[in-house]
Amino acid sequence: MNSKLNFAIIGVAGYVAPKHLQAIFNCGHQVVAAYDKNDSVGILDQYFPDTSFFTEFERFDRHLEKLRISDRAIDYLIVCSPNYLHDAHIRYGLRYGANVICEKPLVLNPWNLETLLAFEENSKKRVFNILQLRLHPSIIQLKKEIEESPINQKHEVDLTYITSRGKWYYASWKGDVQKSGGIATNIGIHFFDMLLWIFGPCKESVVHINNHDRASGWLSLEKANVRWFLSINENSLPENVKAQSQRTYRSIKIDDKEIEFSEGFTDLHTKSYQNILEGNGFGIREAMSSLDLVYNIRNTSPSQDKNHKHDLSSLPIDSHPFQKVK
Repeated sequence: MNSKLNFAIIGVAGYVAPKHLQAIFNCGHQVVAAYDKNDSVGILDQYFPDTSFFTEFERFDRHLEKLRISDRAIDYLIVCSPNYLHDAHIRYGLRYGANVICEKPLVLNPWNLETLLAFEENSKKRVFNILQLRLHPSIIQLKKEIEESPINQKHEVDLTYITSRGKWYYASWKGDVQKSGGIATNIGIHFFDMLLWIFGPCKESVVHINNHDRASGWLSLEKANVRWFLSINENSLPENVKAQSQRTYRSIKIDDKEIEFSEGFTDLHTKSYQNILEGNGFGIREAMSSLDLVYNIRNTSPSQDKNHKHDLSSLPIDSHPFQKVK
């Protein structure tokens, strides 16, 4: 008897899909079907060369239906499509009768989560979100230390995440706020989830910058005040990072102490899948607080108040490299 679970993936040509393929491979299961409107999917050869691949959703849907009729139905649908399509693709998976594993963010608008909860309950299947930073050893240790600190202690936190992106970013769906949710959602959702998980719910949020290539603000959480800065512009990188020809920089300082978590990222998707398959994955309710926060950030006008501003907020802002051709 074949003990392997059957997976199908939507968005297999995307940036994050290889992490999911690697995780499924590492867990000893198989991807039997994949869909993407783009056909640059040679990565499948490395893991699952026998995967049936489709560039038209209708044919992908028909294939999955044939699998179900022949008692070879998929057990999990993986959603790695553009952010604005997650909601629709999650619903598709639940209607089909599969569990769903979705990349961040689960949805763009928080009110869609209640509907998904109803879909989930009616389908008797589960929706899981990849919140991999909750599985990082350094982050787990940090949460433990915060929980053991005096109950009334409020920490001072600086979060900086810069991941350089080229002009292609603005021509893709990622550069369209209506499709990606903007900088805070697209590259910040994991970090906001992590902060809320460690330091408790948000009491107040102030936005200082929110434009095409960066976002910055201040949060008052239950156990911390957080100054945060996110950017896709390489000019935001510290000089010592540029000197080493690095294009990514992440830093968390708590009470002026740097928290080291530069290592340990390579196997977090595998850990996420192991947790899900053991029945311990993060579901819809776990995603709610961070989705509420990034939605509010996206829809809050920047404040002119200079209090609590992140040090990098004063950097000159480059003009938009180009407007997307309609």
